[in-house]
Amino acid sequence: MCFFEVIVLIGLCISNSQIKRKKVSPLKITLLFLWHFFKQDKRITIMNIHEYQGKEILASYGVRVQRGIVANNPVEAVAAAKQLTTETGTSWYVVKAQIHAGGRGKGGGVKLAKNLDQVTEISEQIIGMQLITPQTPPEGKTVHKVLIAEDVYYPGESETSEFYVSVLLNRATGRNMIMYSTEGGMDIEEVAEHTPHLIFTEEIDPAYGLQGFQARKIAFNLGLSGEAFKEMVKFIDALYKAYIGSDSSMFEINPVLKTSDNKILAVDAKVNIDDNALFRQAKYAEMRDVREENPIEVEAKEVGLNYVDLDGTVGCMVNGAGLAMATMDLIKYAGFEPANFLDVGGTADAKRVETAFRIILKDPNVKAILINIFGGIVRCDRVAQGVVDAYKNMGDAIKVPIIVRLQGTNAEIAKELIDNSGMPILSAVQFQEAADQVKAALS
Repeated sequence: MCFFEVIVLIGLCISNSQIKRKKVSPLKITLLFLWHFFKQDKRITIMNIHEYQGKEILASYGVRVQRGIVANNPVEAVAAAKQLTTETGTSWYVVKAQIHAGGRGKGGGVKLAKNLDQVTEISEQIIGMQLITPQTPPEGKTVHKVLIAEDVYYPGESETSEFYVSVLLNRATGRNMIMYSTEGGMDIEEVAEHTPHLIFTEEIDPAYGLQGFQARKIAFNLGLSGEAFKEMVKFIDALYKAYIGSDSSMFEINPVLKTSDNKILAVDAKVNIDDNALFRQAKYAEMRDVREENPIEVEAKEVGLNYVDLDGTVGCMVNGAGLAMATMDLIKYAGFEPANFLDVGGTADAKRVETAFRIILKDPNVKAILINIFGGIVRCDRVAQGVVDAYKNMGDAIKVPIIVRLQGTNAEIAKELIDNSGMPILSAVQFQEAADQVKAALS
């Protein structure tokens, strides 16, 4: 989003009669908007990667990880297990489904194999299954590959311990933060709700980076001593360097394991890469697995559209991310739910509008489409002509009401173009008018 779009949206909000009645200050509106933007836009700016890929990144920065080899079929899984035995001496193996979702173990996607026959059997069960977890869609996700990992819960001189460690941005302070807990292996949300005193945080001053005393403080709060204490200090230091060096938006290591011989390592790894940094992280960009992403979102990205699939019934076509979010709020104000976020950009010509129409209509839940364009850079009459031409080109493919709200340069001319087109397209100039049109079309 550019600065101009921010100003436009703030202006639209300030002019709204409801806000005027509530006497909300422009400063508060700005702050609320910025919070809303960063909260809602995170799906667009994050690239998820698989566990095995995250561990590769961690290991490249010196973070000790549970070693494993990825396999695409049972034959590769057995070969991976044999290789692990040669390299690590392990005789038991953990077979882990690789999908972009947490809670895999709860859905049967993580199992222990005590011999090669079980590696084959379990791999056959997991590869190709529809894995349903608390973080997947209701239909689940198809498992295309598994990670064959070494057993790190071997007996030794002391008991094993599991911890939770994550690195992320604290948006309230604008600083990176390490969040950690002695309650590893559990849902951190449950820990936060029931035992919040067991969650610790350590903020990092960007001017100095992670300091040695902070890493030692983390190890101390986790109740470690001796060799395990030293290992945890090294682990935290390497983990933070990996977070900064990889341009990640979040690391979540759950659990971090203290082994029976006092080593500290990452058993699991959830790593989110900042999309905006991929221009300087080309090797990480190659890790994208489009099979794990919404196919409509992938298609939209390939044609240069910013699209995020949502659960509602009103499709949105807007120029500018800020206006898109304001439009989604408008739809909710009218009593409905947006079906998508779609920013067509500043070149909303007939071809681009038609492409946007076809992508929106791939969602069977869409019952109406609201086009909301602010003509600052692009003229409204050009957009209107693009809408009319796209409608003509698509013939009978459009079977839902179309509401077009155009404001800005040549808005009146644009409205005349739509009203005189002979197409069943509803036009509006004001926000409230557009909301009323949506409500009338779906009532």
